[in-house]
Amino acid sequence: MSDGRRSESVTVVGAGLAGTLLSIILARRGHRVRLYERQDDMRRVAVDAGRSINLALAARGIRALELAGVMERVTPALVPMPGRMLHDPTGALTFVPYGQRPEEVIYSVSRPGLNCILLDAAEKAGVELLFRHPAIGADFTRRQINFQNPDGQPHDVAMERVFATDGAGSILRRTLVDRLGIACTEDLLKHGYKELTLPPFPDGRPRIDKHALHIWPRGGFMLIALPNIDGSFTVTLFLPLNGPDSFETLTTPASIETFFGSHFPDVKQLMPDLAAEFFQHPTGIMGTVRCQQWSFEDRLLLMGDAAHAITPFHGQGMNCCFEDCRELDALLTGSDDWTGSFGEFETLRRPNTNAIADMAIENYLEMRDTVRDPKFHLHKALSLELERRHPTRFVPRYSMVMFHDDIPYAVAYERGRIQNEILSALTQQADTLAAVDYDAAARLIEAKLPPLPD
Repeated sequence: MSDGRRSESVTVVGAGLAGTLLSIILARRGHRVRLYERQDDMRRVAVDAGRSINLALAARGIRALELAGVMERVTPALVPMPGRMLHDPTGALTFVPYGQRPEEVIYSVSRPGLNCILLDAAEKAGVELLFRHPAIGADFTRRQINFQNPDGQPHDVAMERVFATDGAGSILRRTLVDRLGIACTEDLLKHGYKELTLPPFPDGRPRIDKHALHIWPRGGFMLIALPNIDGSFTVTLFLPLNGPDSFETLTTPASIETFFGSHFPDVKQLMPDLAAEFFQHPTGIMGTVRCQQWSFEDRLLLMGDAAHAITPFHGQGMNCCFEDCRELDALLTGSDDWTGSFGEFETLRRPNTNAIADMAIENYLEMRDTVRDPKFHLHKALSLELERRHPTRFVPRYSMVMFHDDIPYAVAYERGRIQNEILSALTQQADTLAAVDYDAAARLIEAKLPPLPD
């Protein structure tokens, strides 16, 4: 290695987005990386439909992709979304921009498409890819990770610099919890999701506005649609698992047609394969993982969803996992000594991953319900106006999370709480922006919000 750092053998478990990006970053640092994956190579076999949920790439994820030197390969696969398009039950549309600057845009990207790009980049970086090698456990006494070969035979690997990125259902996290008695919660929502498709017109034109994240908020549930580069949209229904309007009641083509016709009539007519897809695709579950301990000595470290899975409602699951990779790289930069690095990473990241987990749950309520309240739109407009007037102190929470990768999640969460109090106070007697007392706003902001770091 040109800067004198020691090259080591590194094992990464799980070739999803986080594990593949981490492998690229570690290989670029000069380490010898083996990446183990339980599934087949998705570049060679068809990916099961219905579980991807198109992803929203934002500043934190972009910065990590740039660090790994792969952003140029990813850019052609992105569709910019400068705001939300809200669909009310009558079909009326309301566009709500995410920010007020041209660069304040998030990007829709296909999960498997992005994963394939990263796998190609990992191979090019010298990562050794081993597919159909599931991790089946770990021996903390002998310091070994237990794998299974494609032929079903067991295979052990030394537990030295092992990164577990094997997802929300992580085998290695559960082994860590079971063997060492570590506290861990896996809180599942009482809502599930179903992925569907809104196809383009025969000539490839999109049937709805391509440059927006579409939301059909209906109070206790919602439908969203994210654009794809081929003109189609990946549509996701978020719905209670049980109850009157729930997945348990949608058991026949007639019930599906009635449900969508009642709640989403404008989009129903654009989805000719609605009922067939509904039954073909699985109902996914969602939840939040909080684990008391992410590491074992400097040998094993949980990262990404394996350590801190969150719900998808802030569009930050992938971005948070990618930020893990960037933060680990920053922690290791300029050093060839891993001593204490796993524990330090855990200490630094946990407050931020806890904060984004909480914000994701809060954003679900906003997306499916609060966006229908006129006061919500006044708060959004006022937030942008206060940011324009006080750019060093007042930045909307959504903008801090999505567009300001230099602001930690925990800081965004706390400042967002204070800002919401300010917005509520300013709009108690004001129903329009013109009626807001901006002198009072300036006093509140200066008293409650210190300037953000440059």
